Amino acid sequence: MNVLILGGGGFIGRKIAAALAASGILRGKAVTGLTLADLAEPAPLDAPFPVTCRAADITDRAQLDALVTSETQVIFHLAAVVSAHAEAEFDAGMQVNLFGTLNLLERCRALGTCPVVVFTSSLAVFGGDVPDPIEDWTIPNPQTSYGAQKAIGELLLNDYSRRGFADGRGFRLPTIAVRPGKPNRAASSFMSSIIREPLNGEPAVCPVDPEFEHYYLSPRRCVENLLKGAELDAAALGQQRCMIMPGQRLSIREMIDAMTEVAGPAPAKLIRWEKQPEIEAIVQGWRFDYRPRKALDLGLAADAGFAENVGFYLEDDLPAS
Repeated sequence: MNVLILGGGGFIGRKIAAALAASGILRGKAVTGLTLADLAEPAPLDAPFPVTCRAADITDRAQLDALVTSETQVIFHLAAVVSAHAEAEFDAGMQVNLFGTLNLLERCRALGTCPVVVFTSSLAVFGGDVPDPIEDWTIPNPQTSYGAQKAIGELLLNDYSRRGFADGRGFRLPTIAVRPGKPNRAASSFMSSIIREPLNGEPAVCPVDPEFEHYYLSPRRCVENLLKGAELDAAALGQQRCMIMPGQRLSIREMIDAMTEVAGPAPAKLIRWEKQPEIEAIVQGWRFDYRPRKALDLGLAADAGFAENVGFYLEDDLPAS
């Protein structure tokens, strides 16, 4: 089983790679090779099988073609320009999120080998005048360029799968928190920062009200779900290959209360409340009440509560921060 991770230098890509290195198995077969690709060459990874780390740009068809070969059986497509970045730099978002995805699917079509493609979509495909709660069959109505680009990617994934060019499955990710590392240009980045930085003894700024609600999933559960998603039989996916990944709906206050439950009162005292209109303008358009029935029926799972998210961060990521 040869596996390719596009976006393999990012934190989810690295965690998927580490999980594969630990198990050595995917889709019931031994992993015999893993390629990690990103704009900057990913760091090496110890594994019981060969690991190749490559710098590559998915907007360059020739570079992508060199990565995806007839030997590639499973592709995790995590590469993306994130929400606020895609809104600020329209061309960058279009090139990576739309045309990069099209390049990948066209390469799969040209090969004729129908590899499994695990596509990370976004809840940003929903918005505007759609009813709550949102279910898997709610019509996408994105209100950002990022959401529109991901929605187009979903349509392409469905059609290329229908035609037998790829065996796609797409997952609309909740906000992943608590994510390790430094803040990025996602509008949701503060939702990890207000937990991660205080747990590291550093100050953090929350740009929204304590009662702001959102939909969350831990990195550990996200990786487990993506690996499970790669292993699903195509027949179980039906005619709609994309679905909401399970998560939990929480307010900012509930997140901070969970952090206090796990780590005591000191970290919460490091949070400042300073509204940022440019962030509020994006996140206030996001919906909160998601019903991920299809993914739950297929065996994917949410966290038991946000205290679990905090505990996973302390176990998995704080020692390396």
